[in-house]
Amino acid sequence: MILSSPPTINRSKSLYEQVYHALRSAILTGALSPGDRLVETQLAEWLQVSRTPLREALRQLQQDGLVTADVSGGLRVTTITAADAEELYDCRLALEALAVAGACTQASPEQLEAIADCVAKAEGATANSHGSLSPENLLDVDYQFHHLIAESSGNRRLVSLLDTLFDAMALLRIQTLQQNPNVLDIRLEHRQIYEAILTRDPDVAVTAITQHLRASKTRVVKEIEGHQAVAVAKS
Repeated sequence: MILSSPPTINRSKSLYEQVYHALRSAILTGALSPGDRLVETQLAEWLQVSRTPLREALRQLQQDGLVTADVSGGLRVTTITAADAEELYDCRLALEALAVAGACTQASPEQLEAIADCVAKAEGATANSHGSLSPENLLDVDYQFHHLIAESSGNRRLVSLLDTLFDAMALLRIQTLQQNPNVLDIRLEHRQIYEAILTRDPDVAVTAITQHLRASKTRVVKEIEGHQAVAVAKS
């Protein structure tokens, strides 16, 4: 575990909450990588806090699925397996079909414009280098696109359920992006989904997002399985 300069902790708010958000951000941005061992003494020194709020934050991150205990009882940043990835995508397929169908009838002109902006950002990247967007930034655009569709459905509980999945998906996508930045190929697929929503036809939109998520699932699972095979061969 290699730690950079510590994040800023806002002491005017709950210390536990600040530590939790600082560690959550470090995990979801890749500053703490999948498989990294989380040593309390190092983290406490890095964040300049005592172990009490740190342990509370780590327990919450375990409940979120972002941190897991290893065989020795220590804590590590969660590593997503191929089986985990398949489960996450299967859940997204069910929930995002509902989201995009709702967006077809509920999305406002302003929300459609915001979705279009996400499509334009992704399309502004070139096929080989993603233009001015780093893989991490492209991942953020992908999240914004899907989150906006969920919000446009008008279903608050659906948004909450998807946000939980998106956290786990962010961890998964960071893990696979570190192995192969080209695995996140979203430009054409996002355009097709956006245009389907514009038709205001739920059947067309559900078909478009289903094809996108199934294609993404295939790419990501294949990448994880390939990496696991290499790791086994080296062991």
